[in-house]
Amino acid sequence: MVDVCLLGCGGSLPTPERGLTSLLVSYNGRKILIDCGEGNQVSMKMVGWGFKNIDVICFTHYHADHVMGLTGLLLTIANSGRELPLTIIGPNGLKEVFSGLTVIAPILPYEVKLVEFDCIDNDNFEDKVFTINDVIINALPVNHSTYCLAYSLNFNRKKRFNPEKAIENNVPKKLWSVLQNGNIVSLEGKTYTPEMVLGQDRRGIKVSYCTDTRPTGKLPIFVSESDLFICEGMYGEDDKYNKAVENRHMLFSEAAQIAKAANVDELWLTHLSPSLSDPERYLENAVNIFKNTHLGIDRKFKSINFKT
Repeated sequence: MVDVCLLGCGGSLPTPERGLTSLLVSYNGRKILIDCGEGNQVSMKMVGWGFKNIDVICFTHYHADHVMGLTGLLLTIANSGRELPLTIIGPNGLKEVFSGLTVIAPILPYEVKLVEFDCIDNDNFEDKVFTINDVIINALPVNHSTYCLAYSLNFNRKKRFNPEKAIENNVPKKLWSVLQNGNIVSLEGKTYTPEMVLGQDRRGIKVSYCTDTRPTGKLPIFVSESDLFICEGMYGEDDKYNKAVENRHMLFSEAAQIAKAANVDELWLTHLSPSLSDPERYLENAVNIFKNTHLGIDRKFKSINFKT
């Protein structure tokens, strides 16, 4: 099971109703954070998930509404007693941004590893993959006014143990559990592999996150078959199209078109404009295209179970 919490759903600047866009994902007791706007610690505290077990922070880009909460969060994680390394992922410029934001937090009790994905040549961008704790993090450059990445988190599911296959392959019972856990064993001159006791691949869970971009041709493929697709809807009104193009953001309807083309299960709209005081009024613009569309709200939560 994967737990997903949209800590904040606002874009550009925080408002009394909306914190800045940030997503926290929890799996097997470990956590991944995407974007880190100012004040997101408040939502983290309110949902009670803790700080110590955040292993990865992914930045879509380095505009202030997405990164200004990092310094305080790193210090809070330090105060939680963390000693294990923490990884930060982002597009070009990560090292400079991290150096600037940590001027007032120069000493941390844990190592911070920086993983910078090169987005300079988008047309020839090779798939960027980072794996941690059985979670595969994929990144895709998108179309904003600065280097920007969309992310997909893929939670793999272990193959089911197949006792009939183990018996057919003459695997000693004392090795079944060892092989099931992915180990290779040599016994009495014979090598036993996990494939000798495991069944077919099983569908995992996919959560995709995209914000601050115009629609791109690669996005539907990148987020395809997501159990949950969280996408920016900066503007609800279709007549804001020219403004969306100018600022390289999306309309509700454009996010819904991507969700439909990608055959995702569910769409959450986030990064709502501060001027969008009544987003419910425009939700129909998305629902008419992709039915299972929902507005993001601060601390919106969902548990996603593996499908049988």
